[in-house]
Amino acid sequence: MDKLRIDKWLWAARFYKTRSLAVEEIDKGRVQVNGQEAKPAREVKAGDTVALRQGPVLRTLVVRVISNQRGSAPVAQQLYEETEESLRSQAEAAQQRRLNNEPASSIEHGRPTKRDRRVLDKAKDKAWDKRWSASADKG
Repeated sequence: MDKLRIDKWLWAARFYKTRSLAVEEIDKGRVQVNGQEAKPAREVKAGDTVALRQGPVLRTLVVRVISNQRGSAPVAQQLYEETEESLRSQAEAAQQRRLNNEPASSIEHGRPTKRDRRVLDKAKDKAWDKRWSASADKG
């Protein structure tokens, strides 16, 4: 077997869980073969360069072996070789994700629970019960 459809190869190399997901990503323009935007029926052969975008990371691969059977992860990793530039950009992206906090993680508390609300109500009753207004007492 010399050539294989790009969607089948991406599925066999375990970049996508199903062929239909691979086809969707190819149709969205997130996969290029040898610098050209690919179509699902585009054939790849050993030595081709495949660039695919997964989230914010752009991965550049060199096809080493053609296989139309999906195997285990160690077998799938033998189908391609990732370029040094791609590995460097992945490491930089991982470092950026570690350094930049997720905006949602800064929210410590959401809506108070029933227990929290009761504690707040008790504190409010003790502090504000003696005052008749929010202004400071005179005299």
